[in-house]
Amino acid sequence: PAAGMAAAGEEPGDPSPEDFVYGEEDFVLQGAGWGGEPGSAPSRFDRALLKGWSDRMERGLFRYRLGPLPTRVLPGPMRLVAQLNVQRGTERRPPQAVRSLRQPFDPRAFNFTRIRPGEVLLRLRRAGGDDGPAAPDHLLVAINVSPLERGHVLLLPEPARGLPQALTAPLLRGGLEAALLSAHPGFRVGFNGLGACASVNHLHLHAFYLGRPLLVESAPAQPLCPRRGLSFLRGVPAPAFLFYADGPDGLEALARDVCRAAEHLADAGLAYNVFATRGDPPGGPAAGAGAGGGRGLRVLLWARRPSFGAKAGAAFNVALCELAGYLPLPAPAVFREITEAEALRAIREHLLPEPQLLRLGGDLARLLAD
Repeated sequence: PAAGMAAAGEEPGDPSPEDFVYGEEDFVLQGAGWGGEPGSAPSRFDRALLKGWSDRMERGLFRYRLGPLPTRVLPGPMRLVAQLNVQRGTERRPPQAVRSLRQPFDPRAFNFTRIRPGEVLLRLRRAGGDDGPAAPDHLLVAINVSPLERGHVLLLPEPARGLPQALTAPLLRGGLEAALLSAHPGFRVGFNGLGACASVNHLHLHAFYLGRPLLVESAPAQPLCPRRGLSFLRGVPAPAFLFYADGPDGLEALARDVCRAAEHLADAGLAYNVFATRGDPPGGPAAGAGAGGGRGLRVLLWARRPSFGAKAGAAFNVALCELAGYLPLPAPAVFREITEAEALRAIREHLLPEPQLLRLGGDLARLLAD
């Protein structure tokens, strides 16, 4: 599966990726909550990912060594998690120039066929998986060489296919299954679209561990199309369309619905970001209590005005992490001094006004009800 990567990048002694075959029995249906010590009972997937990740750090395959990062929760109702990561700000590869929401893949620009084989940790494959159009993609789990946090990886469909950064249902379903393979409550999966801070126009998801809860996991949502599990999430750092599945059986339909909605946004000239996390049913924590209090997977879809290129003078870019309430910051002074109000202003200036979002929500509800 890693045949798309340049053999020229291979070096003697490069570690080989582990074949990670998983089945229904590997899904952690009741992931650990935030009580106790998050991550103290890792799953088979967590152990394989973090062992490989630490091994590649020891081998010097990252752009910088990542130790514990200063982290603080900003005072205020949104409980924004700010984290100081100076090296990511200075050492990461400059983002590619994106000029269009429909920009085709360009093999001449940096892409994931060029990563070293040693950067790939796992080949993720569903055992006995169907090969239909909605089957989850076989995914490569590769290190992000400029990590946000311990365990920050990229989830890649076969790189040789040369797919642009436009979300597909098989990729999203594979990413959501990866989220269910983790026992850590802070394992998140996300997508930055073109015009929404994607830095490489080659299809990929981000996945990472963050040891802090986020408000988007539990805030109650307003139903838009209950039959398709679509709601509107307000009272969070960035209002979003919310999709929900209570377990693995709902992932195929959920991935398809999120991608249909994302395609509708792109057709309307809007950019989008996606964020998946374990979380409460759309009605909030109490809503699941009668049925065993279960948490499922929440998938947030943000519609935004497209922005091309970095904004001069901005304290931070607004991508999937920031929209979800997690602020990786490159400057110590900003980390020390930023307030919730300042952060929310920076985040929300990229979003549509709420009345426009609600009209768009009505369009999506009609689209998905058909």
